Amino acid sequence: MKKILLVEDDTSLRENVAELLELSGFNVCSASNGKIAVDKAIKEQPDLVLCDIMMPEMDGYEVLEQLSSIETTRYIPFIFVSAKTEKQDVRRGMNLGADDYLTKPFEEEELLSAIQCRLEKAKEMGVALAEYPKTTSQEQEIRSLNELKNFFDDHGQLFSFKKDETIYSKGDHSNMVYLILKGVVKSCGLDEEGKELITSVYSEDDFLGFTSLTDHLPYQEYASAMEEVELAGISKEKVKGILEDNKSVSLELMDVITGDLANIKNQLLQMAYSSVRKKTAQTLLMFSRAINKDKLEPLKISRSDLAGVAGIATESLIRTLSDFKHEGLITIENRNIMVLDKEALQNVN
Repeated sequence: MKKILLVEDDTSLRENVAELLELSGFNVCSASNGKIAVDKAIKEQPDLVLCDIMMPEMDGYEVLEQLSSIETTRYIPFIFVSAKTEKQDVRRGMNLGADDYLTKPFEEEELLSAIQCRLEKAKEMGVALAEYPKTTSQEQEIRSLNELKNFFDDHGQLFSFKKDETIYSKGDHSNMVYLILKGVVKSCGLDEEGKELITSVYSEDDFLGFTSLTDHLPYQEYASAMEEVELAGISKEKVKGILEDNKSVSLELMDVITGDLANIKNQLLQMAYSSVRKKTAQTLLMFSRAINKDKLEPLKISRSDLAGVAGIATESLIRTLSDFKHEGLITIENRNIMVLDKEALQNVN
């Protein structure tokens, strides 16, 4: 009989849901606040946690963070149940590592289906995740960066975002690392006037969301989808375990991160000291490398996004694109841009 930890501060609702779960064949242990919930999760080792968000003592987000930091509880399936229905609330819960999110009021069938789905998924994954470090250490399954990406693809939690949707916001806790399976993502900051500055562009097969692997530091910028995006996410704890057991993968990943930092540094120098023509040319080349992987294909990027990376006004960018078109460096069809002469763009001053 599967054991469920039900965390809910509303006594009536807690008793009703507990009765429903027991009639459905589950063993239920209950907690009236987050602090009690953490203690019970450690002691009872439930098969799944069903948790409210707004509670006294410790809210649901804090409960998930606490359980995620403890070796014996970090891999227990976790479902939020809350009246908070704003997208940012749902996204925050999922970014913290929750497996699902149900909004109150919910139907009996909806609740039982979500629970069964998460229990079955945990079973299908094959492995009690607590045993994972032992498996990788003994079998050395992940020996290269490509194999790490394959692991994300095969075992990562899948996320989908529509164009312009926020993937994570500044201040969100960074508990996951993502691999982009499809689409293009921009990471951005805001200047003192609230103007968006694009600091990096990531595309298919790039990692996203790396911060410290030793601390749950908040993001210092936000990321959003530039087109439809699919991500595979793995918890930072699991990634940390893989890297600790596979030094060669750590070195490869360090090279990638170092390269990203160098690109950001060059971009900042370009924004500060280059001419409008050079900024525009270098931005076109950067998008060509990031999105098209240097293939001869049109760039489907908004003028505002191009201007945001270049650090110039949209009107200045449009005038420069027109000049490049007349010079035969690019062609423009509708909103799409085709880079014709990369060498010439590289030499623009």
